[in-house]
Amino acid sequence: MVQAQDIHKSFGDVEVLKGVDLEVSSGEIISIVGASGAGKTTLLQILGTLDKPDRGNILINEQNVSAFKANQLAAFRNKHIGFVFQFHHLLPEFTGIENICIPGFIAGRDPKEVEDKAKELAGFLGLSEVASKKPAQLSGGEQQRLAVARALINQPDIILADEPSGNLDSKNSLELHKLFFTLRDQFQQTFILVTHNEQLADMADRKITIQDGVISQS
Repeated sequence: MVQAQDIHKSFGDVEVLKGVDLEVSSGEIISIVGASGAGKTTLLQILGTLDKPDRGNILINEQNVSAFKANQLAAFRNKHIGFVFQFHHLLPEFTGIENICIPGFIAGRDPKEVEDKAKELAGFLGLSEVASKKPAQLSGGEQQRLAVARALINQPDIILADEPSGNLDSKNSLELHKLFFTLRDQFQQTFILVTHNEQLADMADRKITIQDGVISQS
């Protein structure tokens, strides 16, 4: 499903990733842990094609996305990769359903089909009663589930989550953690999670530790 081959990345004189090799199988949930500055988020951004490595290749579904041009990458990312961020990045002027629909509209899908799928996801994630509200009217847990629904709208092969429970209390964090496994079983998605939450990290099928820019255990 996902292969990172000899990934190097520097920012100025600081070498953040120093030859990372990683394989993630379809339907697998892996967590990436490590100290702040170890390179976790940088690796996640490269895996998600949001950034390019200085050296090395990223293969997704056996396609070397590192060689794609910008417009190819944008189209590939929209179709195959979903993102969940710590701070939601919901658009405040739109309702919950409208936020969920946005990636589907960007993909050029039929609006009615996208809206129907958004309502289905809202129901599955327990958001039906609040989906017509705007993000400011929702709780932190509801906002994060909304972000998860948005990540799922195009039925991507892989979901990348960067500190997804970082702004949630312990109860909502646990519910979100369990939700990822339910979604994997229901929709067969692959999840790569960067987290400082040891409970979430330990629930994953596999825990990857990054130390000083390399994978120290897997």
